[in-house]
Amino acid sequence: MSAFERITPVTGAPCWVNLMAPDLRAAQSFYASVMDWDFRDSDLGSDFSVAMAHGSPVAGIGSRSPAIGPPTVWTPYFAVKHADETADRVRERGATLTIGPLNLGEGRAALATDRDGAVFGFWEGPALTWSVRYGSAPARLDLQTRDAFEAAVFYAEVFGWARPPGGCMVDYAQDHVFVQVAGRTVVTLRGGGVESAPDPKIRPRWIVDFHVPDIERSAAAATAAGGEFSPVASHAGSSKTAYVIRDPDGGLFTVSEV
Repeated sequence: MSAFERITPVTGAPCWVNLMAPDLRAAQSFYASVMDWDFRDSDLGSDFSVAMAHGSPVAGIGSRSPAIGPPTVWTPYFAVKHADETADRVRERGATLTIGPLNLGEGRAALATDRDGAVFGFWEGPALTWSVRYGSAPARLDLQTRDAFEAAVFYAEVFGWARPPGGCMVDYAQDHVFVQVAGRTVVTLRGGGVESAPDPKIRPRWIVDFHVPDIERSAAAATAAGGEFSPVASHAGSSKTAYVIRDPDGGLFTVSEV
């Protein structure tokens, strides 16, 4: 992705979100209809593309073999200094390293599943100019997990949260955990996920939420393009309406109004 501006991301902070789909062109068509995104080629090869909104990169969508690779799931990536050392910490704490670390473009990437089943990735190297809650990037990243405080300990040990100066700080509320960079929340961990739930929306997972100008239009477009949607219960203190959308390949994401 050499045509895009790069930065050195804050260690431990989310630095990207990505979706791997069995049919890249079909996935691009769906998200273009629902999110009004257009797509540019990346320098990672023809199987990877960058979703653009109003001229800014917002997410990656790539192609995977239907027979192998991770499921179709929206995945946050966290910036790390040493991917191999991070991979060791993931394994040492009872989680599963599913892919990598492997060389990819100018960096190294890996995918993992935490102890409760939520899929996440990590990235060593320069990253695109992208930040949670700013511009057209995801409005919110939440971890829906079995126990927010236990999960916070796991991710803090893996990514070095709460190790100042200049890194991610952790703050605790009554029933959830905030991760902050320079005073702004970049991740929220919440309890209530049910590992054995037949409904994937209830299982432990990372929730990627995108701001859209009209959630009703996005929901209708998702249905017309072969997906489905359902309302999301508002978090405490929030009166905004949101929908969780399931794309035709099963990928779940959330849309909320600006």
